[in-house]
Amino acid sequence: MGSVYTVAQANTYIKNMFTQDFLLNNISVKGEISNCKYHSSGHIYFSIKDKSGVLSCVMFAGRRKGLNFQMHEGDRVIVTGNISVYERDGKYQLYADKIEQEGTGDLYQRFLELKKELEEMGMFAAEYKKPIPKYAGTVGIVTASTGAAVQDIIQIARRRNPFVKLILYPAKVQGEGAAASIVNGIRCLERMKPDVIIVGRGGGSIEDLWAFNEEIVARAIFECEIPVISAVGHEVDYTIADFVADLRAPTPSAAAELAVFEYDKFLEYLKYLEDRLNQKITNRLKNCKNRLEQAQWKLEKMSPSVLVQSRRRQLQEYMERLQNRMGDKIKNHRHLLAMYSLRLEGQSPLKKLSGGYAFITDREGKPIRDIHQVAVSDAVDITLKNGRAKAVIQETETFRTGQNGGSHGSDKKC
Repeated sequence: MGSVYTVAQANTYIKNMFTQDFLLNNISVKGEISNCKYHSSGHIYFSIKDKSGVLSCVMFAGRRKGLNFQMHEGDRVIVTGNISVYERDGKYQLYADKIEQEGTGDLYQRFLELKKELEEMGMFAAEYKKPIPKYAGTVGIVTASTGAAVQDIIQIARRRNPFVKLILYPAKVQGEGAAASIVNGIRCLERMKPDVIIVGRGGGSIEDLWAFNEEIVARAIFECEIPVISAVGHEVDYTIADFVADLRAPTPSAAAELAVFEYDKFLEYLKYLEDRLNQKITNRLKNCKNRLEQAQWKLEKMSPSVLVQSRRRQLQEYMERLQNRMGDKIKNHRHLLAMYSLRLEGQSPLKKLSGGYAFITDREGKPIRDIHQVAVSDAVDITLKNGRAKAVIQETETFRTGQNGGSHGSDKKC
């Protein structure tokens, strides 16, 4: 048996072989950008590819001074640097010193053309977007049955709502036949009538995600009667499915959070609504009770018996007032009557007759007040206090009076 080497020794030996190769120490390679990631440290990790293969690349932060453009998926570039071995992983990669832009890659160009075409057709328009149900009870999932994406969706969905029903259509999401598999999954779940459908997969290069850029997938999502959430790749990854879907989620995990409501918060919200409802019912009952009491009070006031009693009291008051006024009137009239009686008594003929006076009338009953009303031989009636006498005038005498009414003499007739 020959010599046995450690992994580190083997990787170091291979790295030395790369280092000693003059061509690999200064090489320019052209290809199409794929799976490009800008790290928070400032390093850029990406791959360049062509029809035959893929080469991993890295540009460290200290070398980015000469990079004057933002790299995107599908860009055609020329990368200059050295190829060496990363001993820890046993992988070789191109360490870039310079990156020059050559043009847009074929896949990315196809992506832009299809995006423009579908956008002009109105398939991205907001008016065609269906609202995502707030409280979904059943969620359909179109993705691979293995991998982190489906596990993340299931885990988050169960954590948010253990009672939600998940229906998985295990679709092929990469490679030949992936687009048709995704379309079949959308249409199959649509027939099952879930509340919402999640279509997606984990991250990858533009070619890994290409099935979600196919027109048949876009049309299946657009024509689906069930609201569709697109969850393809990572937050920086965009596909045609993202634009045509009713809602885009940056990751599959985010899609689960958007599709599945939190059961505990839902219970809290129900409790809040219950408290509000009870408060409103209590207030409504209180208001109804107050209105009923007011109506009852009004009804009692308008009751015939109450009205009769009220009118009776009013009539009694009127009677008392009338009696008081009548009493006052009678009292006043009695007083006046007493006064008039005294005055009348003072002028009463009987009283005067009682004082020795007499009341004389002629035969026709006319009172004689003046001496000129009678003549000698006239018959007269003399009324006294307690009787009447008849007499004949035998002699008359007329008194002469002065200016002051005094007598100054008389004229007699016989």
